[in-house]
Amino acid sequence: MTAIQTIAIGSLNAAIVHPREVYKAAILSNSASILFCHNHPSGDVTASSEDLEISQRIKKAGELIGIELLDSVIVSSSHYYSMKEHELI
Repeated sequence: MTAIQTIAIGSLNAAIVHPREVYKAAILSNSASILFCHNHPSGDVTASSEDLEISQRIKKAGELIGIELLDSVIVSSSHYYSMKEHELI
C-alpha cells in the first residue's frame, strides 16, 4: 500500500516538523518504510544544516519503532537532492 501524507506546510523559509507527526501517519498506514520529502521553492536543492538535522532525527526515531527511512529528498521544480545518494543518512 502506498500513502502520501502532508505533514506540515511551512512559511517562506521554514517549516516545523517533528518525527512524531511523520511517524503517526506511517503507523496509521501500517508502513514498513517511509520516504521523507520536502521542497525548496528557491530552486536550490542543497541540504541545509536544518534539513540534515531533521532527517537524522527522523531516521533515529524510525529505527526505534521499526519503520525504515528509505531516503530524505529535497525537490525543486527541476532538480532533486537525495540524502541517501550522498550518503548523509
